[in-house]
Amino acid sequence: MSISKGDKLPEGKLLKPGANGPEEVATADLAKGRVAIFAVPGAYTPTCTNAHMPSFVKNADKFRDKGVSRVVCITVNDPFVAGKWAADTGATDAGIEVLADADGSFTKTLGMNIEGAGWVNGRSKRYAMLVNDGTVEELQVEETPGACSVSSGDSLLDLV
Repeated sequence: MSISKGDKLPEGKLLKPGANGPEEVATADLAKGRVAIFAVPGAYTPTCTNAHMPSFVKNADKFRDKGVSRVVCITVNDPFVAGKWAADTGATDAGIEVLADADGSFTKTLGMNIEGAGWVNGRSKRYAMLVNDGTVEELQVEETPGACSVSSGDSLLDLV
């Protein structure tokens, strides 16, 4: 069963690159205040790099102007790939946190995982959500991984 509007964000661990290697980020930290969270099937893939991330980079300050304290991207990749992709796409400069769900466990807990040939830990459905004090207020999920319309930064910003 997939997470839905009105549900609480589940407990889990994500990773980010740190000075001494990967650092854990508890998803409970994402349950504080208003947080825009979006997920991509994979770093460096065409739609993720050319459409989804840029839609949040250009709107990051607009989210903050509307009271969103954090903008977070989740990707089923290792934290080093996630960190490099964040720098390459301008996400780091825009203040967007790119967090790795290296083994896909958090994505599976959300019910947002997709499986495919050659994907060791699967991938994530493309989605965007607004979480307020741990409760999902808005959730937009794409029908296919290559689409980026309802989950774009522009679309989620309209719902904030």
